[in-house]
Amino acid sequence: MPAEWISIAAGGGSGARAYLAIPEGGHGPGLVLLDDALRRDVADLYAEEGYAVLHPERLDPTSRDDDAAAVVAALRARRECTGKLGVLGFGRGGTIACRMAAGGGVDAAIIYGGGALAEAPALAARLGCPLVLHLAAADPAAAPAAIDQARAAFAGRPEMSVHIYPGTAAGFEQKGGPYYDRAAAGLAHSRSIALLRRAIGPYFDLEALWEAHTRYEFVTRDVAATMATMVGDPYVNHIPVMTGGVGAKDLARFYANHFIPKCPKDIRMVPISRTIGADRIVDEMLTSFTHDVEIDWMLPGVPPTGRHVEIAIVAIVGFRGGKLCHEHIYWDQASVLAQIGLIDPEGLPVAGAEAAHKLLDETRPSNTLMRRWADSAPREAGTAPEPHR
Repeated sequence: MPAEWISIAAGGGSGARAYLAIPEGGHGPGLVLLDDALRRDVADLYAEEGYAVLHPERLDPTSRDDDAAAVVAALRARRECTGKLGVLGFGRGGTIACRMAAGGGVDAAIIYGGGALAEAPALAARLGCPLVLHLAAADPAAAPAAIDQARAAFAGRPEMSVHIYPGTAAGFEQKGGPYYDRAAAGLAHSRSIALLRRAIGPYFDLEALWEAHTRYEFVTRDVAATMATMVGDPYVNHIPVMTGGVGAKDLARFYANHFIPKCPKDIRMVPISRTIGADRIVDEMLTSFTHDVEIDWMLPGVPPTGRHVEIAIVAIVGFRGGKLCHEHIYWDQASVLAQIGLIDPEGLPVAGAEAAHKLLDETRPSNTLMRRWADSAPREAGTAPEPHR
């Protein structure tokens, strides 16, 4: 992402430097980033998400309201900032972000850390914009009583939310830090993006992008076009067999040699359901194909058997801004192996194509693999259950 350093008036007029990260396209909603330390990586990440991010180089813990107003004014004055503006605060920056949300100068606030808990209840009545508060379970500042007070103050206001991340310590979101928790950080970021998209934008047509991506994969079979729909550091993980790629170079190699030319000629995907979130899509699909090629990405090392396969596939697709970031793809590998004859399902809790058929028709029999299912059936009084086989 392009970036530059600018000067802002703060501390009653004294000059201060700030890092400005600019989104692709050159403009977007504004986001003020406040932290004790310079976090260029975070600024760049949110620029990729579509925001013009202004990050003061130094954060004064005694910062006055007019200092915060000067930062907001500096960002609003930039041509790169269009429309509404939010604030993202970490640690002591979170406390300042809370005050900014109460002061009416911003349209959304995201806060990491329990420092703001002391002020949130008193400011709650004045908070005029949506706010999300992310707390580590082991943060000393996030005492249960303080959390309860904040939630009570936010009661009846669905635009205010408090999230606690079990098993984490303060700083869990700092990549490379001693307490970094990848799962918690990812979930918190998704929640933050959801709030920002609702409150200040920008809007991205994720469904259209995902459909273009799959069209390039399965219809035009164009590797370059497929990669062009993705961020610079994407990854794909086919969970059952751990095939895919991490990073643009390996993923392009995977698509070119082991995915696009290794898809069966008659592969067909019928959409069953689709859930669209702020930064991801979850697709549920009925997939059918004839095993007429060695499918490196699904059945590596298995020669074609010529057998027909029908399975359910679920794809969780992540986005960063207006491009795909990652794909997590799931399917029942045991069902695939049974259908091509590599395993004998007799006596095993494994279903074949009938599992896919039941996805289309839920009235098909359930519990056919459960030998004790008949034992729980209601019976007339005095009638003994049939012997278990």
